[in-house]
Amino acid sequence: MKVHLVAACGAFGLAWQYELHGIELGVLFLTIAGVLTAELFNTALEAVVDRISPEFHPLAKLAKDIAAGAVLIQAIAALGVGYVLFGDKLLK
Repeated sequence: MKVHLVAACGAFGLAWQYELHGIELGVLFLTIAGVLTAELFNTALEAVVDRISPEFHPLAKLAKDIAAGAVLIQAIAALGVGYVLFGDKLLK
């Protein structure tokens, strides 16, 4: 979560520096909210799995791995959004 929050602050800093407006800011906010929401769901699922199955179980591992994978997919999508929003501005 800390890494995602630092990245969000960096994205907001770039948005301010490059004066994003309207739809661009909306897309940025929704993307950041999506990543943070996925991370929160992942954390909640891990807590529930640990509570229900404190000992190792292959299905518990699978549930945790899938939830972490969902966060990874959302983070990769956020990188794509960042490239679309900032790529041409950063490469000038």
